[in-house]
Amino acid sequence: MSSATGLPNIYSVELSPPDISGYASGNTGIPYVWTFDSGVAGPHVAITAVVHGNEPCGAIAIDWLMQMNLRPLRGALSFAFVNTAAYEAFDPEVPDATRWVEEDFNRLWGEGVLDDPDRRVTPEVERAREIRPWLSTVDLLLDIHSMQHKTDPLIIAGPTVKGRTLGGQIGWPGIVVTDKGHAEGQRMRDFADFADPASPRNAALVECGQHWEAEAADVAKDCCIGFLRATGAVAPEFQQDRMNARPPKPETKYYEVMQPVTIETDNFRFAQDWRGFEHLEQGTLIGHDGDREVLAPHDPTVLIMPSRRLWPGKTAVRLARPIEG
Repeated sequence: MSSATGLPNIYSVELSPPDISGYASGNTGIPYVWTFDSGVAGPHVAITAVVHGNEPCGAIAIDWLMQMNLRPLRGALSFAFVNTAAYEAFDPEVPDATRWVEEDFNRLWGEGVLDDPDRRVTPEVERAREIRPWLSTVDLLLDIHSMQHKTDPLIIAGPTVKGRTLGGQIGWPGIVVTDKGHAEGQRMRDFADFADPASPRNAALVECGQHWEAEAADVAKDCCIGFLRATGAVAPEFQQDRMNARPPKPETKYYEVMQPVTIETDNFRFAQDWRGFEHLEQGTLIGHDGDREVLAPHDPTVLIMPSRRLWPGKTAVRLARPIEG
């Protein structure tokens, strides 16, 4: 698989991806996409998982919700397993090799990208084109992901104030990061009206922890509960017994990414083994991109999701600062 880092796996695989083949038929005419309509006016709320095939926590959470036969109190509620080809190829012996089949599904959502007649048609492009009509009907989206390193889980709120507000309303996990995405391409959570400040349509992306740690599945469930409550799709006390047994709702902290570090050379290396949420003084050496020093631009500079995939065009790390909610 072309997505493998070529690096040794430094984390144990504690999660077993569930068999999702029973959901393949969907009920929307699109494989693996399920929508349930309440018959009562309200928003179309959706939860998506396995945009990246090596991130099983979202599949676990959606499987858990589907087994409840959950139905919305108002509006419509959808559950979608996205990059199923990559997910089905997951191998716990080489767990980083199936992030995608041929390219990153979560960089295809910029204007005109999927309609470009000259673009190579990968399995990811085919699947994105297949789900786009459905996605275009979603009013409120939660997209479940996980991270390369064990660090505090967080919500990626996108570039707008409305995204940050939704992240705070969800409540779990207790960190909300506002950012503009990646130079490499636009994410699904920023597709069309989701990133338009004037539109009521909104989206959040949750990073539930390290890809394969057991706690990531519980964080995914917590965030789903918070999202479904916040959108009014379920009652305010939905799954309260479960939440009473979980750690208490955290105080929400907010950060704004001031700039991503986009890799320009074949020789990017970090100055230290950063894992995420380090608070650095201005001027601290973060790493080198070829001969260029990458320095902390402000005080504090908070490192968000340092990457192990240090390839040209990729985001090495995002540089953030604390802000008020």
